[in-house]
Amino acid sequence: MAGNAVGLGNFLRFPVQAASNGGGSFMITYFIALLLLGIPLMWIEWGIGRHGGRYRKGHIPGMFAAIWKHPAAKYVGVVGMVIPLVVMIYYTYIESWTLAFMWFSLTGDYWGRATQPEMAAYLASFQGVGDPAAAVHFPWTPYLFFVVTLVINIWIISKGISGGIEKLARIGMPILFIFAAILAGVVLMLPAGPDGSTAATGLNFIYNPDMSRLGEPSVWLASAGQIFFTLSVGMGSLQAYASYLKRTDDIALNGIATAATNETAEVVLGGSIAIPAAVVFFGVSGAMAIAQSGSFNLGFATMPVVFQQLPFGQLLGAMWFGLLFFAGITSSVAMLTPIIAFFREEFGWQRETVCRWAGLVVFVFGLMHIAWLEHGFLDEWDYWGGTFGLVILAFLETVIFIWIFKPENAWRSIHEGADIRIPRVFKFVMTYITPVYLFIILTWWGWTDALPILRMERVTPGSENYVLLSRAIIVLFAIAFVVLIRVAWTRNGYDDRKGFVEVEQ
Repeated sequence: MAGNAVGLGNFLRFPVQAASNGGGSFMITYFIALLLLGIPLMWIEWGIGRHGGRYRKGHIPGMFAAIWKHPAAKYVGVVGMVIPLVVMIYYTYIESWTLAFMWFSLTGDYWGRATQPEMAAYLASFQGVGDPAAAVHFPWTPYLFFVVTLVINIWIISKGISGGIEKLARIGMPILFIFAAILAGVVLMLPAGPDGSTAATGLNFIYNPDMSRLGEPSVWLASAGQIFFTLSVGMGSLQAYASYLKRTDDIALNGIATAATNETAEVVLGGSIAIPAAVVFFGVSGAMAIAQSGSFNLGFATMPVVFQQLPFGQLLGAMWFGLLFFAGITSSVAMLTPIIAFFREEFGWQRETVCRWAGLVVFVFGLMHIAWLEHGFLDEWDYWGGTFGLVILAFLETVIFIWIFKPENAWRSIHEGADIRIPRVFKFVMTYITPVYLFIILTWWGWTDALPILRMERVTPGSENYVLLSRAIIVLFAIAFVVLIRVAWTRNGYDDRKGFVEVEQ
């Protein structure tokens, strides 16, 4: 579970969000969101997943139908099928960047490009969005690394939970933490930069609160959004994992332990590498500008510049991108789990068969992201699938598990086999505060972001048709899953009012 939670956002998105939203003020709102959203949603998703497992349902449509015996339940669960597929497709592409740059670090391919503009141009060239006349890569380079990354993912997924994903976590997570600890140690021991800034200055920049910003709604929304990214809640994969748990297995303590492991990776390690390093070499004002230019610029343009100034820079660069690769792949291998469960449980397909077809889908639509990156294809999917969609699924599952299933039943379900008693105040939090918090986020994002994005107000001229195509594909995915669910329910003779037959756990 911890491998699923720890991802690219821990080391790329978190420091940028913290630096851009008032530093310590962001951290205050971040930990409030963790207590009121993150941890309650962890328990809710583990509870939903284990309850679904009682009926041999490892996918969201089946889990919702097991809890809410209504014909609409299975179709509401379509959200939990579309989101992981959409995110898997573009996330694998981004993950392939980390593998590519790990290789470029080891070979010294970007060595000599020792300024921000030069590295930004290098990244753009790799992505195929820079000036063709200034290209430094063959056009097929991003396709090659995407295919290699996808093959690694599908091979691991095809080996199953215990034979593939758990083995990856046992190997990848220690490597991830070792690399992160070494890099954090190197950064914290850096001598003062040209303007006298040290790593301590960078940490102060991230964690010193600007209390005046606590009154800004954007800071609260940014911290809540980061909680979704960092814990992988609202994705559908935690529930799929939890469906394998027995009634006697603990989810109360394990939910907290997973969150704690993730926070260690994010706050302690993720906050001690990129931004402090940027402050040392570029000063506070330079680091602020870097943070505001986005996570990818920080990770793929700024950090390579930093490594070129350090002894053993190629090795440190390879460790940085290796860290990102392991963070990415331990998350991405979980994303297809709900879809694999659906086809295995409802249609009797073998895991290898589902993996082959799913891999083909990811390959075909991943190529579109590579070819049309500059037209906003990836940004569109990231918003509707990887941002707004996460909150929608989280809100739906909270309503179904807490309000429809009833708070007492949900509370009892979470405590089955529990190694600890959760403070009863969290029952009130999950029943009232968490859904209201989610509704506020949906409403605010819907007004400030979703409507302008829907109206294509921020789309580059000439990219409108690409954006419409990207949306049409997401809608087609949803329609396809609705049809498949209908076929599955008819094929298996399910009665929505009676529910499913419970199996031994």
